[in-house]
Amino acid sequence: MPCLYISTNVNLDAVDIDPVFSDATKAVADIIGKPEHFVMVVLKGSVPISFNGNKEPAAYAEIVSMGGINREVKRELIATIGSILQAKLSIPKTRFFLKVYDTTAGQNVSKL
Repeated sequence: MPCLYISTNVNLDAVDIDPVFSDATKAVADIIGKPEHFVMVVLKGSVPISFNGNKEPAAYAEIVSMGGINREVKRELIATIGSILQAKLSIPKTRFFLKVYDTTAGQNVSKL
């Protein structure tokens, strides 16, 4: 079950966040190759964040998945989630950081 956790300093009180959830869920499912009903998205606003010495709109996100992560998937996740945050929350792609973690990395996982 992939989980995308997004923290931003943007105040979300007056923002329609439903499109963020739906777009992010679809993107994560499509890119990682998991069904949408397995994807969890957490979005937290008004988090104190300083990036490059200022508090202009920025975001930090983490995605954790059990498999499905490789170098190309990481690149696509960064680009796509960055585009969603820019379009929906006006957070420039240059002020977004995504940490990607595969819980099975380095493990010899066999499929049943």
